[in-house]
Amino acid sequence: MRPESVAGLARDRAWALTVWAAMLGWAIALFVIVRDRHADFRYARYDLGNMVQAVWNTAHGRPLEVTNGYTGEQMVRLGGHVDPILAVLAPLWIAVPSPLTLEAVQIVAVALGALPLFWLGRRHLGSERTAALLAVAYLAYPWTAWTAVDAFHPVTLAIPLFLFCFWFLDTDRFVPFAFCAVLAASTGELMGLVIAALGIWYALGRGRRRTGLAITAAGVGWTLFALYVIVPAFSGGASVFYGAFQEVGGSPWGVVRTAVTDPVTILSAVSRGDGLLYLFLLSAPLAGAFLLAPGLAAVALPQLAVNLLAEGPGTTDPHEHYVAGILPFFFAAVAIGLARLSPQGRVRGAALVLALSLAATIAVGPWPGSLLGTANWNPLPGSPEYIRALDRAVELVPDGAPVTTTNRVGSHLAARRHFYAVPVVGRAEWVVIESSDTWIPQAVTGLSDPGALRAFQIKIERSPEWRKVFEESGILVFRKVRT
Repeated sequence: MRPESVAGLARDRAWALTVWAAMLGWAIALFVIVRDRHADFRYARYDLGNMVQAVWNTAHGRPLEVTNGYTGEQMVRLGGHVDPILAVLAPLWIAVPSPLTLEAVQIVAVALGALPLFWLGRRHLGSERTAALLAVAYLAYPWTAWTAVDAFHPVTLAIPLFLFCFWFLDTDRFVPFAFCAVLAASTGELMGLVIAALGIWYALGRGRRRTGLAITAAGVGWTLFALYVIVPAFSGGASVFYGAFQEVGGSPWGVVRTAVTDPVTILSAVSRGDGLLYLFLLSAPLAGAFLLAPGLAAVALPQLAVNLLAEGPGTTDPHEHYVAGILPFFFAAVAIGLARLSPQGRVRGAALVLALSLAATIAVGPWPGSLLGTANWNPLPGSPEYIRALDRAVELVPDGAPVTTTNRVGSHLAARRHFYAVPVVGRAEWVVIESSDTWIPQAVTGLSDPGALRAFQIKIERSPEWRKVFEESGILVFRKVRT
């Protein structure tokens, strides 16, 4: 082998090692943040506790069983969200029974998304260096990091899975594509729509019409089956989340009907100010480079449409897991779109995306010291002594004992079969109240209701069925009196 060939191979390996090193460092840094946030009670029953309970019950022979925080009824999680991939995590819980296990899975999975993006860049951009710049930009992109440190959500796992889906589809490897697509679909009922859009892109963009249409049919079929068969089978009725789309039709068919008969309503919903800001925040760190491959970027439209049409809080917040069906295709479109430029233009384009993503993550990433860093997100009242009081309160509740708690404390007490949310008591034998945490669950989301929390606390304090066993810094623990 010629010396110049050896040198080129060494450089290529160096760039690949750079990507691996960036993934490792990124994952470690985020896990430290997550560990500290969990220790400081910055996660809550909604949503980390819900996921922990589903996985814990699965590990104990009750697949995906959870306690409905609003009604107190035991149910299978599939009656709300169809994300059976949660069941796959049960063996990991058995090995390492901690909420941090789920968070670690989320961080590592999102980090692995840099690999197919690196491979795509290497294949289409013809340069290991340019591909590495793009892969590191994926990690630097602030909303990638935020989704990784957010409370565990199964749908977040779709980010790397969709990147692997596209990589395998781009190289015409249908068996591994199908495997990844099935896993991606199992992270949420609406992920089938994203798979369907990817099939349309493959049919039109690559001319593989039969295969592309088969993928589209499978994706649409999964979403319809999930919404109209699985959810009703486990909930006894339509999805409670349809209420978020009441203004535009109130159901999938209702939204389609509104789009045909009253498109102005749809346009009005998607052009609200928060939606436009959302699009800007997603696009700016990428310099809009995904528009160089508009057909591939359009695969993100189903998830974008859902986010913009929904009225619920968080759907147009880029911190949230709702970017799962958007982010992979924006980055894949950047990789494909930059290939249209000259070799020098590709390097400059990837470097610009990396520079903007780094600047954005320094400003608004989940890092201590940033404008939106962990020090300022979901802050707790009090001091380290307050956290220690919360720890002491949690330690009083026996493992497995039915309990009802306020929201923040819930993330530490979710690993049990019967797990209620204040003000629901149900079969609870223990009550843990954090007086400063006034968030009360509703049918879909929740709201701050100090009056309801205070009324519940007074009721428990006055009831002869309950005895107070702990009180410190506004944190109270009650135990049911056995008669």
